[in-house]
Amino acid sequence: MSTNTCTISIHMVASLDGKVAKKDNSMDWFETTDHYENGVTGEDPEVFLQKIDCYVMGSKTYELALELSKQYGWPYGDKPTYVLTSRNLVSERNNIQFFQGGPEQFVNQILQPNYQNVWVVGGPALVKSFLSLGLAHEIRMTILPIILGEGSSFFQEISIEQALHLKDTKAYKNGMVEMCYQIKQ
Repeated sequence: MSTNTCTISIHMVASLDGKVAKKDNSMDWFETTDHYENGVTGEDPEVFLQKIDCYVMGSKTYELALELSKQYGWPYGDKPTYVLTSRNLVSERNNIQFFQGGPEQFVNQILQPNYQNVWVVGGPALVKSFLSLGLAHEIRMTILPIILGEGSSFFQEISIEQALHLKDTKAYKNGMVEMCYQIKQ
């Protein structure tokens, strides 16, 4: 990977048992009523989201996000959003683009020349390809205070060992814990 200032972060929100989705794909478990007295108040979401230049996802995550957006709204705003797919999909938003090609080609041709702060938001197959090809720089994982027991695991398709370095961790007042790991190359 080039030494460009492009940072590619894999981002996920998961239950304590590592699930990123219920079997029915409902999102009600994202709402937490927990309170952790020693936690910090999170950064203003609007300010934080301005730091992200673009989002990357696979086609199944895109289709799920579209379905969930009917109830919850589109979570990625107007930021450029790239969908890596081998299928012919139709964009429902002006800021969504589709890329049919390999992840290395995508990173070299699209991400590195154009963006500094990129978030890969799913799914498991896409994350596996970014990790196995050494294309990601960090993993940001937010753990919600819940055990789902059943559902989809974000790392279910990962079959490689990857050394990490803990860069940062925060415990929030709402009981969520965020960890940021640098991926050792």
